[in-house]
Amino acid sequence: MSAETSAIRCAHVSVTRGPRRVIDNVDCVVQPGEWVSLVGPNGSGKTTLLHALAGLIPSTGDINIAGVDPAATKRRAMARVVALMPQRPTVPEGVSVRELVGLGRTPHIARFGVETTNDADVVDRVLESLNLVDFAGRSAGALSGGELQRVMLARALAQEPQVLLLDEPTSALDIGHQQQVLDLVDTLRRTHGLTVLAAMHDLTSAAQYAQRLVLLDGGRIVADGTPVEVLTADRIARVYDARVEVLMRPGGTIAVLPLTRPVD
Repeated sequence: MSAETSAIRCAHVSVTRGPRRVIDNVDCVVQPGEWVSLVGPNGSGKTTLLHALAGLIPSTGDINIAGVDPAATKRRAMARVVALMPQRPTVPEGVSVRELVGLGRTPHIARFGVETTNDADVVDRVLESLNLVDFAGRSAGALSGGELQRVMLARALAQEPQVLLLDEPTSALDIGHQQQVLDLVDTLRRTHGLTVLAAMHDLTSAAQYAQRLVLLDGGRIVADGTPVEVLTADRIARVYDARVEVLMRPGGTIAVLPLTRPVD
């Protein structure tokens, strides 16, 4: 598939940090409007790959995302088409929730320009969609981890990107807010053609929302396919060193359940 027709294309992408190659010769294509989840054990390279795609760290090989090369594109132009929700966000001191979400509009505002009515409307819609209206005037620095995670997703959505990169988007959320956040992202994908690449720990959630899973181990792709193809009990045992049962669910989705150690 060509760069012009794919939303994300990686060809022979590697990332080296010190003596260690964290991402090793990765090839991956994500189609427009597709949800692909990156899965794999801690240290497998999921976050590093997302940061390379966003142009935040240097890499070798070829990357094309939303029609642009991150290495040759200025950050402001990149932010008009790609939004990254980081796992460990940095919050400017003293900003309110609404101001923090409003920073997502910065790439769309002319230099030395001011927020337009459209910008304000976008922020209001995003706050409402994530049930954050009551938080708008609160200090972002005083939020709980789960609250801040929703605010950072709101900021990413306020960018109105073509491609949304999510790094563990529900790690600090309770089960209700996990469903709310993932349902919202999936609705936007379906209705607006948003392309989603999400690093996820929860294999069952990853399988429920993604059309494809890309399984990383040691910086390399060891499996790429539908959830049913990728998440076999034998493969999970090898990659994660974990005992699990993989259950088929109504509608063709699967659930990955941990098993206790057998008792002698």
